[in-house]
Amino acid sequence: MNDLQKKIYDRFVRYASIETTSDSTSSTIPTSTTQLAFGKMLAQEMKELGVSRVEIDKNGFVFGEIPSNVSDKVPAVGFLAHMDTVEDFCGKNVRPVIHHNYQGGNLVINEEKKMYLTPQSAPRLLKCIGHDIVTADGNTLLGGDDKIGIALVMTLAEYLLAHPQIKHGPVKISFTIDEETGTGIGYFNIERFGADFAYTVDGSELGNIDCGNFNADKFVISIIGKNCHPGVAKNFMANPVRIAADIVSSWPENKLPETTEAEEGFILFNEVEGHLDEATLRGIVRHHELEQFEQFKKDLIQIVEEKKAKYPNAKINLEIIKQYRNMRQVLKEKPLAMEVLEKSLKDENIDYRLTQARGGTDGAQLSLRGLPTPNIFASYENPHGPYEWLSLQWSEKIFNLLVRIVENTAKK
Repeated sequence: MNDLQKKIYDRFVRYASIETTSDSTSSTIPTSTTQLAFGKMLAQEMKELGVSRVEIDKNGFVFGEIPSNVSDKVPAVGFLAHMDTVEDFCGKNVRPVIHHNYQGGNLVINEEKKMYLTPQSAPRLLKCIGHDIVTADGNTLLGGDDKIGIALVMTLAEYLLAHPQIKHGPVKISFTIDEETGTGIGYFNIERFGADFAYTVDGSELGNIDCGNFNADKFVISIIGKNCHPGVAKNFMANPVRIAADIVSSWPENKLPETTEAEEGFILFNEVEGHLDEATLRGIVRHHELEQFEQFKKDLIQIVEEKKAKYPNAKINLEIIKQYRNMRQVLKEKPLAMEVLEKSLKDENIDYRLTQARGGTDGAQLSLRGLPTPNIFASYENPHGPYEWLSLQWSEKIFNLLVRIVENTAKK
């Protein structure tokens, strides 16, 4: 571990130890008070480093700026990373463990629990021979998603302020709330941020650049039935539980999350609750291509209409709620973010792939609100659970990429 890797690692350990789990059931902004406390700590650290215009706003977003040190007017580049960790697995008392100089084979996460990373379960470990690998201790998630992103951006700020010989335009920084719930970024103040384009440092696999994402909506199907004693139910009863099951089973098997990959879309039925009086069925619609996305919704509407005819004694209602859209078109229309990024990747000799994320990113919503924001990798793998890991050597590559992005932006 060299000095730069140690600096990144020490920051990450400090950040990961602070619990910041978001809460999808909460109606507060942010959804957990721990994010606010963490944001205040990050803001104070930025001030101590000498970052300008540091602020934590009323919603918990942390802002800062490194002023330009060139006389020409050049674009302002922004970097974002999110503070919350996912609620799917324990994020309290995280204790990162470093495994120095990985030489292949199984990597022990927790011997007592028989928890290991293997080249079979984590094949990209084979690309990390000789690396220093960081995991949790088997009792929590690691929090690399996205606290390694925060550590990288904070270390970038420290480095630029300590090396004024690196010429750069304005560099904008923000640490954001509630990315994991998808509810935070809608409150983000783009004007206050002040960037011309930006990057979320929140991707997984090294070399994957998320420059597109799903079009996404969610839906709620409400079913009101007619109940009676089952012994006299013929031609009268409308069973909402059965109707909900009929709707789910009517959707094509080859258009589900478990049967699709890459840029194939799906509908996911993710919640069913009900009884003989009423039932509610919830789910999401996803597709990268807008035309096919709209067709999926039409197909779902058609299924619901068929069930209305099949079960005339029931009342069935479908509500579709807009979520977000694919940022790919925005990045094509405003190409500077991708031009700078691709040049920087080539300058750093990083093999990369332009990918369509099978999900959404904060950058997608920002792009659709006018701030082009592709998502770049942050070096973590297997997020959202106890088998998450990251490579410090990969982290160093990403840090160098961020520096290069800053330099290349100044040349624009």
